[in-house]
Amino acid sequence: MKWELAVAEPDALGESPFWHPGEQTLYWVDIPGQRVRRWHPASGAQDTWPLPQSPGCIAPAARGGLVLALRDGIYRARSWRGPLAPIVRFQHGATTRFNDGKADPLGRFWAGTYYEPKDARKADLYSLDCRPDNPERGKPLVQLKATNATNANGLAWSPDRHTVYWTDTARALIQAWDWEPQGNAMRRHRIFRQFPGKPPGWSPGQPGYGGRPDGAAVDVEGHYWVAMYEGGRLLRLAPDGAIAAEFELPARCPTMPCFGGPDGRTLYLTTAREGRPAEELAAYPHSGCVLSARVDVAGLPTNFFID
Repeated sequence: MKWELAVAEPDALGESPFWHPGEQTLYWVDIPGQRVRRWHPASGAQDTWPLPQSPGCIAPAARGGLVLALRDGIYRARSWRGPLAPIVRFQHGATTRFNDGKADPLGRFWAGTYYEPKDARKADLYSLDCRPDNPERGKPLVQLKATNATNANGLAWSPDRHTVYWTDTARALIQAWDWEPQGNAMRRHRIFRQFPGKPPGWSPGQPGYGGRPDGAAVDVEGHYWVAMYEGGRLLRLAPDGAIAAEFELPARCPTMPCFGGPDGRTLYLTTAREGRPAEELAAYPHSGCVLSARVDVAGLPTNFFID
C-alpha cells in the first residue's frame, strides 16, 4: 500500500475522522489541541474550529452541522463554528473524558469514555437517541451499552447491521456483540480478537510488540480495519477475527482509519505525536499528520446522527 501525506499540519492526537459525502470533505479532531479540523481535498482548503473542551469524537448530523462528545457531555452544533448546545451532560468526574465514537446505521450517536488514570476499568459505552420516533418521543434517550473498559475505542458495525464491535485499547482487546438495530439490543458478547500486551520494559522502536488496537472502520466486505497504536501498522481483520492483511505505516502511532473519497476507496488515517520520543519523531516525521492511501475495497458509508 502506498501511503501519502494528506494533511501536513500535525495534530498532537488526531482522532475521529469521517468523510462527509455531501461536502466531499474530511473531518477529524485533535483531542489535546481542543479543535475540530476539516479538509477539502479537491480544493486543498483547510479550516480549524477551536473548542472550549477536549473533543473525543464527532459525527455529521443529517440536518446539518455536527454532534460532538466533549469532555463533560454531548453537544450539538447546527453549523460550522456554531453555538454548542448541550444535549446531555455527564457527571463522570475529572478523571474521565469522552473518547472514540460515531453514529450508528439508524442515526443514534454512540460514544465511549476513557478513564485517564488507567488503573481500573471504569470506562463505559453510551448511546444517545434523539430521533423523533425514539421511545422518548424525540427527547434525548441515553443508554449504557457496555462497561468494564479503560480506554474505549474501535466502535464499528458490520455491513449487515447484526454485529457491533468495541475495543478496550488498554487490554488490547476487540470485543463483539450481536446487535438488534431497531431495539438497540446487544447480546452474545464474545472476544473478536485478543492481541498480546506490551512486554515489560519495552521501549518504542524495540522489536517484540505489534501495538494495541485503537480506532477502526469496516469495509463493504465486512472486514474490520484497525489502527495498531505504537505498532506502526494497520490491520485488516476478517469477520472471524483472523488477520487478512497487514500494512506498515510511516507513523508509529496510528489512531483511527476511515474510508472516503468519491468512490469510498480512499483510506484516511489519523496519527499521534504527543508524548512520543524525539528519536521516534525523527524517524517518523509525519507523526500526527493525516495519511491517505488507495484501497481495493470500499468502506461503508458514513452514518449520520438524526435529531
